[in-house]
Amino acid sequence: MSGIWSASVERSRDGAISVGGVDVRTLAAEYGTPLYVVDEADMRARAAAFRDHFAAAFGRKGAKVDVYYASKAFLSSQVAHWMREEDLCVDVASLGELEIALRGGVSPAHIGLHGNNKSDAELRRALEVGVGRIIVDSFTEIAVLDALAGELSVVAPVMVRVTTGVHAGGHEYIATSHEDQKFGLSLATGAAYEALIACHDAANLNLLGIHTHIGSQILSLAAFQESAERMLGLRGAFAADTGTEFPEVDLGGGYAIAYTENAEALPTREAAYGIADAVEAAVAKVGGSWPRFSIEPGRAIAGPAGMTLYTVGVVKQVQLEDGGGRQYVAVDGGMSDNMRTITYQADYTATIASRLSDAEPAQSRVVGKHCESGDIVVRDVGLPHDIARGDLLAVPATGAYGRSMANNYNAALRPAVVSVKDGVSRVLVRRDTIADLLALDVAPD
Repeated sequence: MSGIWSASVERSRDGAISVGGVDVRTLAAEYGTPLYVVDEADMRARAAAFRDHFAAAFGRKGAKVDVYYASKAFLSSQVAHWMREEDLCVDVASLGELEIALRGGVSPAHIGLHGNNKSDAELRRALEVGVGRIIVDSFTEIAVLDALAGELSVVAPVMVRVTTGVHAGGHEYIATSHEDQKFGLSLATGAAYEALIACHDAANLNLLGIHTHIGSQILSLAAFQESAERMLGLRGAFAADTGTEFPEVDLGGGYAIAYTENAEALPTREAAYGIADAVEAAVAKVGGSWPRFSIEPGRAIAGPAGMTLYTVGVVKQVQLEDGGGRQYVAVDGGMSDNMRTITYQADYTATIASRLSDAEPAQSRVVGKHCESGDIVVRDVGLPHDIARGDLLAVPATGAYGRSMANNYNAALRPAVVSVKDGVSRVLVRRDTIADLLALDVAPD
């Protein structure tokens, strides 16, 4: 199978796909569909690649790099455990993600807490367990966190989220470093510098450094160089004024993956050495010492390691205005298990996973079962004319954000997540049940 699938995906002589040595027909029969399938070995290998390539690339310069898995891509306690076994730290952005990471055995010292509007409860819990860093996002948060830390008689380790004005890659809704958006404090207006001073002067905060994130699905390394120059320039200006050269700089994530055959991905080794060279150029330009760096890949670790299995229901032929036709293939999931197509106009592909077909391909659209015309899983893909009710359909590269963004629209039951490795499958997250739905519903008197 091609590079958009996880490493262990194979197609047998009878046309069925297997992953991690397990036939998808077996998975569907045992766990039902829709079903998220995670290739454990592939996910671990991608995590290890970030760890090793960035360590080698920055090690040439005598610098250290910490890799934080951006858990918003997909998190379960078992995945958190895998990340720690691969020597990654974990980035969380809510109380729920924090608790799952802790349940997975991640040391609080290896957890970073993000969020543009953290609640008092989230900040308090982070301080109580002793997370390694809290990325502050506003002057309000700086004041609140300082007060909470004082109340608990602890010192909060903080980084300031900086909006550098450098933006690269992705849909406008996943752009995170232009001025007109909710994240961070502006470098251009001086707010970021003022926040650094506020943290430096706060009695109960320990300023570790600065953090930025310039976008998602990034293919160009030039943006990382520009971002590094601006971040290191801010660090140098702060050191010149205060005599304090804070020790850490986080360059965020956003490394592109391929969702379709014709799409590009940013290879991990290329990213590591390219970013290290860009940082070296930035250090030469702005001066100062090398800080300790950190990065935050999420999608690039989880995305290609996962696929979603569906069962085909209705197949419908539709006549188009231009005289052509389109085959609509409705599956037993949809926007409740993959929000990215309707939200970001994301492109995916799909293939029959349970058999061979010699039928000619038809221009097809894979759609879900929800009460929305925008409920599209794959906008355009060639699927055989003989695709029929009961066939299994596999959509690759759904390991990131599929389960994380899953929802109960139309009272749908969120799918299970299973991992596969060496011919064995296990449940990471069980499927919702009707009992789960009704447990939250308050019945009439």
